[in-house]
Amino acid sequence: MVLMAVVIAIDLALAAPALVRPETRPIATSVAQLVFALALIHFLVLVLVNPLREDRVPERFPTIVQDVIVFSLFMLVATVVMDEKFVTTSAVGAVVAGLALQDTLGNLVSGLAIQVEKPFQLGHWISMGEWEGEVVEITWRAVKVRTRQGNQVIIPNSELSKSALVNYSEPAAPTRVHIDIGTSYDDPPNRVKAAILEVLDHDSLVLKAPAPMVHLMEFAGSSINYRAHFWIERYPMEEIVRDRVRSALYYMLKRRGVSIPYPIQVEYSAELPPPGPDAAAQRRATSTLAGTDLFGLLADAERDLLVAGAPMLTFGAGEAIVRQGDEGRSAYVVCRGRVRVSLDTGDTELAVLETGAYFGEMSLLTGEPRTATVRAIVDCEVLEVTDDQFRRFVMQRPSMVDRIGMVVSERRAGIARARSSAAHTPVDETTQSFVQRIRRFLRV
Repeated sequence: MVLMAVVIAIDLALAAPALVRPETRPIATSVAQLVFALALIHFLVLVLVNPLREDRVPERFPTIVQDVIVFSLFMLVATVVMDEKFVTTSAVGAVVAGLALQDTLGNLVSGLAIQVEKPFQLGHWISMGEWEGEVVEITWRAVKVRTRQGNQVIIPNSELSKSALVNYSEPAAPTRVHIDIGTSYDDPPNRVKAAILEVLDHDSLVLKAPAPMVHLMEFAGSSINYRAHFWIERYPMEEIVRDRVRSALYYMLKRRGVSIPYPIQVEYSAELPPPGPDAAAQRRATSTLAGTDLFGLLADAERDLLVAGAPMLTFGAGEAIVRQGDEGRSAYVVCRGRVRVSLDTGDTELAVLETGAYFGEMSLLTGEPRTATVRAIVDCEVLEVTDDQFRRFVMQRPSMVDRIGMVVSERRAGIARARSSAAHTPVDETTQSFVQRIRRFLRV
């Protein structure tokens, strides 16, 4: 519309002899022709390439490409209209402009190539050199990237065309990342790999397909080094997922007695404390057991022996200590922290257990699979009591089985009522038959 208005204005001026001198009429006529040609070219490109729908720009003909087409056709028409005068003038002007705008023209051409080839799009996560971030804008001159720190980096198009670029969002959004970890030479590789794969399997942000892999990378100076490869949905989450996996792996390896060695740099000698809980921790655990209705049935000496032979396990916040349906032959006593007991169906919460509480007694006394899932709310220390340890004390006093059966039967009835409210069928079993099951399992 603006260009046509200019053409009409020039034509009106040419129609009035008093407004335009005779010697300037040829130039004014050529200008009017060029402006009309520009308007016509612009209209034709708009109709043919992007037919009056600005919200539906073709993928291979973005705005920058359309502008280049219009400019190229206009230069061709101008050369025909003004003949050698335009050619001479434009050649001299092109040399001067090329020298003055060398960097700008380089960015312009590179921007055109980026728009046509589309190595990345808005919202893609890219990395080039020391810069890494999300593409937020693509212009004629540069690409704007927002980094993890929230800063905006403007990368000239000419630099993008010269350097290798990594697009983490193509050809598909899922991205493979890895973590490295070293363990002691005393720990068998298959045992370490199984622990790492278990951690990856339990993390909800790690994709199950493609499946994670763990490789033994090298026998280093002070450790055997492993690399775990796994896939995540979006690359910007990789720092969060790495943190979650590393944290869970620390607790998992500690529970399984797998050590992450310190770097060995100098030789030194020191008396290391014996493995297992120290005297103060044993006293706290013994006191905790004495306050429970189940282990409080044991004598003081028996509780001391039980604590001395039971491992103290550490779980991080959010980790599952036991899972509903898993096999188990042990019970746990919360010595520090808080845990949440829930049913997997509907994630029904049964209870929150504080320090001094215990759970898993059904698996300890009958060998049944876990009836609920228990997760650490905060970092927790729990004492694990196995059926073999508990059986030694029961064998010495078989009459204690009846008292244990009464205590556990009451807790079992409460769980059954909770399961019934969650659309499960409650267990119908008398205390006497339950005690008989305990006797058979413990072989009393």
